Amino acid sequence: MARIDPLVRHLFEFGADAIGLGSGHKVMLVAGGARRPITAAPMPLNQVESILSEMAPASMLGDINKPGKHEFTYRAPDGTVAVEVHRAVNELRIVVRPAADTDPVEEDPGEGFDSPGLPQTGATEIPDEIKAIQVVSRQDAMDKIEQAALDAGQLGGGGAPPPPVANTPAPAAAAPTTVNPSRPDIPYVTPGDNAPIDTYFRQLVERGGSDLYVCSDKPVIIRRDGDLVRLGDNSPLNPGQAEHLLFGITPVEYRREFYAANDVDFAYEIPGLARFRCNIFRDRRGVGGIFRQIPSKILSAEDLNLPKAVLDMCNLNKGLVVVTGPTGSGKSTTLAAMIDYINRTQSSHIITIEDPIEFVHEDKSCVINQRELRTHTDSFKNALRAALREDPDIVLVGEMRDLETVAIAIETAETGHLVFGTLHTNTAPSTVDRIIDQFPADRQAQIRTMLSESLRGVVAQTLLKKNGGGRVAGLEILVVTPSVSNIIREGKTFQLPSIMQTGKSMGMVTLNDALVQLIKAGTVTKEEALAKAVDKNDFKNTCRRNQINLD
Repeated sequence: MARIDPLVRHLFEFGADAIGLGSGHKVMLVAGGARRPITAAPMPLNQVESILSEMAPASMLGDINKPGKHEFTYRAPDGTVAVEVHRAVNELRIVVRPAADTDPVEEDPGEGFDSPGLPQTGATEIPDEIKAIQVVSRQDAMDKIEQAALDAGQLGGGGAPPPPVANTPAPAAAAPTTVNPSRPDIPYVTPGDNAPIDTYFRQLVERGGSDLYVCSDKPVIIRRDGDLVRLGDNSPLNPGQAEHLLFGITPVEYRREFYAANDVDFAYEIPGLARFRCNIFRDRRGVGGIFRQIPSKILSAEDLNLPKAVLDMCNLNKGLVVVTGPTGSGKSTTLAAMIDYINRTQSSHIITIEDPIEFVHEDKSCVINQRELRTHTDSFKNALRAALREDPDIVLVGEMRDLETVAIAIETAETGHLVFGTLHTNTAPSTVDRIIDQFPADRQAQIRTMLSESLRGVVAQTLLKKNGGGRVAGLEILVVTPSVSNIIREGKTFQLPSIMQTGKSMGMVTLNDALVQLIKAGTVTKEEALAKAVDKNDFKNTCRRNQINLD
């Protein structure tokens, strides 16, 4: 692939007029008569020469080294462009426009470049920032360019044919893979109106799968009981077919975000079937998407057989409760069951902050406000700050991603609210360390003290395959008692496993003890439990004490 190709791709994606490259100058994007730099550093002459040599036809390689103006067309993977070359002594400028646009650009991208210098030395490769097109003030540029496209009416629907559904061979001709940031040739299908991808979603639910994989140059795949399974005899989707499937359910505003960042999260629902947490991304093959099924019916605490210690955390008046586990371990399902339990048994105001909203809670005994990132708020920390002025009794933070969000969550718990949050850690002790380690060294003593006073419990869960199909969660539970608070305050978290061993009467459970109980109940196999154990040596010792032979 020529090094100009990513730039050409962005030329079409942004619906821009031209891209200008000049020796000693930054790469410029021209849209609507306005010029905007899209690289942070100027390009030396030898880099521009190298790019030109990759584009120019072999018959012109001699002529383009002569002073003057030269023109030719170049066919990139994303479309054909018209190239103008302006060469002078020790100076080279290139203007790239969509081939169909024959009108001159109002402002020459070569005029008014920042740097008048003409450096003669430098790296022979284009810097990574140019290859990846990490746009300076990218969101600002996208906002202006996309708004111009909206004003011009370029975001309407189209009539591109849908891709084949499951078990139908893919056609030989691929649909175009790039038109502009919103793909106007791919109409947005309102949820419930039978988008082409809905066929796959229905098969996912019918077959008891948890995740759906739709990726360029791959067949459609589902995850069922933890294993990846090919969905029928469907052929690999070419990039155009994948885009039609994925963008057909991606609202226009999220398409714009995708083209700005190359990935995006949102939720999609088929009424009466299920909701789906959607992630659309780009990889080396093209566009792909992974979808997590969120059942329409919320599993209750009784359905999940949540222990009494976990239900007791739902009855707290204030404090921080953290539900942790690796990705795909069922944290959202457990939290939804806990919120549903509160909704049925208490009279409280609950605010949830999620990315995106997964389980939808209807008011029962509580008033529940569910807020979604980008749709209803800019960030977790902003929504969490605002929640303090919204009279909440309980706040659920979908992800405690950064230091500021963690700090505000702890402060919210200290001010008399019950806060539920999630982290991606494997055990309860490591959760405490993770929270503290996010802060600078000079603040850790203060945070350790605040956490010791506000933390009320940690539920660390691991998902295991059940005998006979399905999956079950193994729960490690830490209940914060005065002795646990002292250990956190003094920074002796290495003692927490011992405290949990001796605190069984208060509902504490280590992961290894939970795994052993699942083996004894015949719910999981010994091999599955051993595979999911974090401390395998301690797990083997625990099995020996319980007369479970692992040989």
